[in-house]
Amino acid sequence: MNQPLAYVHPQAKIAKNVVIEPFVNIEKNVEIGEGTWIGSNVTIMEGARIGKNCKIFPGAVIAAIPQDMKFSGEDTLARIGDNTTIREFVTVNRGTKVSGETVVGNNCLLMAYVHVAHDCVVGNNVILGNGVQLGGHIIVDEWAIISGLSAVHQFVNIGAHCMISGGSLVRKDVPPYTKAAREPLSYVGVNSIGLRRRGFSNEKISEIQEIYRYIFVRNLNVSKALDMIERDLPATPERDEILSFINRSSRGVMKGYSRSRGIGE
Repeated sequence: MNQPLAYVHPQAKIAKNVVIEPFVNIEKNVEIGEGTWIGSNVTIMEGARIGKNCKIFPGAVIAAIPQDMKFSGEDTLARIGDNTTIREFVTVNRGTKVSGETVVGNNCLLMAYVHVAHDCVVGNNVILGNGVQLGGHIIVDEWAIISGLSAVHQFVNIGAHCMISGGSLVRKDVPPYTKAAREPLSYVGVNSIGLRRRGFSNEKISEIQEIYRYIFVRNLNVSKALDMIERDLPATPERDEILSFINRSSRGVMKGYSRSRGIGE
């Protein structure tokens, strides 16, 4: 850690085996866990809480103040979990008084030029492709993948195990287990390949597909589809997670299947 060309504030709490490369700047009120590597020209500002065994590549800026006109200097945090990789020129802003923190979970990969705005919560095992931009107050649940150059509107929720196509404009909530693509963003099937990789059985994937046929394929309005799912399909953790996600959506969910565009599952 004794890198003479780096600046580490004496009040920063750095584990003994953290590697800090030249020209790093680490401010006060920062904590960095064991085994983490900080590449050259990284800036880690007040309020950063970085876990164990992370890799932060050159040019990244962690815990800069929010790009929010309502921010008034309150003490807030930016938390990064264990085993997370943050590539070149990623920016993760601190939270505001609304939630007090911005969170990126464990085992995540944030590729180059990703921006995570104030008060976002990014779950474990999430991948954000090159240039993905998250507005404020976004929730990305575990195992979701957002492909490169996608922009996500503030307050959007993205469910677990989703796969979102590159270059997408995400203005509405994306329910769990789905694939999303096209403009405007639409349901294009269940993320069956990703689910198989994570140990979901073919029977479980078929169950999820049947649920989404009610919601997105059968030309039902959402409330009618949810009523029919509760009536016709057995209660399972996956069914109840989907129903709960859609019922609590404040922005509404993405568009459904259109026969004029076709669909793949």
